[in-house]
Amino acid sequence: MDVAVVGGHGQIALKLERLLADRGDRARGLIRNPDHAADLEAVGAEPVLCDIEDPDADVAAAVAGADAIVFAAGAGPGSGTERKKTVDLDGAVRSIDAAKANAINRFVIVSSMGTDNPPSGDDVFEIYLRAKADADKALAASGLDHTIVRPGRLTDDPGTGRIAAAEHLGRRGEIPRDDVAATLLAVLDEPSTIGKTFEEISGDDEIAAALRAL
Repeated sequence: MDVAVVGGHGQIALKLERLLADRGDRARGLIRNPDHAADLEAVGAEPVLCDIEDPDADVAAAVAGADAIVFAAGAGPGSGTERKKTVDLDGAVRSIDAAKANAINRFVIVSSMGTDNPPSGDDVFEIYLRAKADADKALAASGLDHTIVRPGRLTDDPGTGRIAAAEHLGRRGEIPRDDVAATLLAVLDEPSTIGKTFEEISGDDEIAAALRAL
């Protein structure tokens, strides 16, 4: 499988790229900073320079030939409100358009719990949730074979390989980034996740089983 990971230097992205490379798949990560290339190469991924915030960036060329796209980009906790829109929303829309231009039907996006009913305030996190929610809506309306993954609060704890997943869990929780990356890999392997939107936190079910039960 040839997977283009948008936001290729993110923590979840690097973990996913390593998982892909370790099993012999081609992982290419889109990055805007050339200084990050060595980090991708260290996990077995191919760095592709492409700034998704740039309206003139040729995102279609960067992902051409891929079997699937995983959008794992995010402006980061230290960024301002404007970048929530230019990365989390505009970057996602450009990536969706690039997928359609290349007839890449499979598209997985890393969203967030709370985007099903985002708040209306002006706090940076509230604006972030609205940007993510709008990106989710754009993907759902795109006609692509999409999956929207909404993890809870991310941690750096070691992964357990076990999660709780449902369209609406009805409770908050946290999840290691390791397990989110493993979920993304499993989503790419599980056709039944196409068209699904689900929340996930740490839980008792093996990842593959949790996805099959959605």
